[in-house]
Order: sequence, then structure tokens, then C-alpha cells
Amino acid sequence: MKVFSSETEFEYSWDEVSTANWRKYCPWNEKSTHVIAVDTLSRSIDPDTGVLRTERLITCSQSAPKWLQPFLGGHEMSHVHETSYVNPTARTVTMCSTNLTWSDLLSVRETVTYRPSPGAPHSSTRFEQNAQITALCGGWQKVRNGIEQFSVERFQQNATKGKEGFEMVLEMSRKVFAQEREKARA
Repeated sequence: MKVFSSETEFEYSWDEVSTANWRKYCPWNEKSTHVIAVDTLSRSIDPDTGVLRTERLITCSQSAPKWLQPFLGGHEMSHVHETSYVNPTARTVTMCSTNLTWSDLLSVRETVTYRPSPGAPHSSTRFEQNAQITALCGGWQKVRNGIEQFSVERFQQNATKGKEGFEMVLEMSRKVFAQEREKARA
């Protein structure tokens, strides 16, 4: 098993980040063109805690390296199951994702959390990302290590693009909200 972790700060309030999170895979996010569809499977609010729980199926177009394609059967589309929890009292958004495609070969379990930054809780949001990547292809340690290492490197590249894309979504959301406020005042 290999682990990928990253942390960053978004210079946007938790309210802005938690709202924009639902637009992360919108058409004007040019960094997420690999996302083909996002389908909401269920959504509920716990009446005791106020936590919003959402399950989504995310469909992506992803190519694998040529040496790995025989193991995957040539599939270029993958599915990810995501469960998210928005806790307005604790001011956290937690998303837990796992791959459904190729899961008999590779298990990827990712957890992402957004919370107000301790240093600037009203203007900045901390983003924490952790992924456990485990190749499940029998006893070939060298092959497993290669698959896990490739996956961690790909995950890191995608995480960087994902953060850049989310910054674009946050900026656009801020502009849209400002325009809506101006219209409401007029």
C-alpha cells in the first residue's frame, strides 16, 4: 500500500468553498475535462445533526499506461463512488471516494476534508487530501509496487490539476455571487 497526502489553503471562506464544491466538475472547469458525468444517487439530511449526506457516482475518462492495459481489458472509462458529509455546525465538508472500476486490481480510497483555516477562519479554508492506494494483483510484489507507484504519481498529477481547477471554480463562483448581489440591490 502507498499513501498520498496533501494539504493546502484556499483563500476563500468555508461558505464559499462548501458551496462551490458542488460545482467542482462544471463545464467551465477546464482542468476536469476527464469527468464525463456526475450522478447524484441519494441525498439526505440527518434531522438530529443537520448533516447533509450525499452519494454520487462520478464517471471519468482515463487512459492507463500501455503496460497496464492488458490487466484492465482496455477500459477507458472508470467509475468512482463518492459519499460526502456537509456538517454546517462543525463547518466541515468530508468526501470519501473509492474506485469501482478496476477495483479487483487496484483499490483507491480517498478522503478529502474542507474546514475553516485555523489562522483565518473567516477568509480561508484548509483542504486536506489523503488516499490509500493498494494494488491487489496476487503475489507479484514487483508488479504491485510498479502499479502502486504509477498510481501515486498519477494521483499527485491529478490532485495538482484538481486544485487548479477548483481555484477557477471558486473565482468564477465569487464573480457570479457578486453579480447576483448587485442585481438584488438594483
